[in-house]
Amino acid sequence: MGNPTLNKNYTAEAEVKKHRIVKFGAADGQVIYADSATAKSVGVSMELDSATGDRVDITRTGMPEIEYGGTVAAGDFLTSDATGRAIVAAPAGGANVRTIGIAEYAGVVGDIGAVALGFGSLRG
Repeated sequence: MGNPTLNKNYTAEAEVKKHRIVKFGAADGQVIYADSATAKSVGVSMELDSATGDRVDITRTGMPEIEYGGTVAAGDFLTSDATGRAIVAAPAGGANVRTIGIAEYAGVVGDIGAVALGFGSLRG
């Protein structure tokens, strides 16, 4: 179960499914899926899917629910896969990975877990 504390409303630049990591879009006030481990993630979409141009609520602080894109253990640092799902942050030698926070629960692809939001980066 998630515990979001600060939610902000944006416009979906493209489709945004629920429980996905997002980054800012091309225009102010828009968001789109975070599409890589180096994306500048800003939050997690809430309980509703949004089509292009729809308004979408994004959790910016707290512990929102999030969809896993791989095997995750509680306590793992998380980052984004190509579709905004949470995966373990695993930087390669000398590379940076941007993190969204720490997994609260273990899970596998498609599971809905929770993330304690805390933005940062890891270097391999």
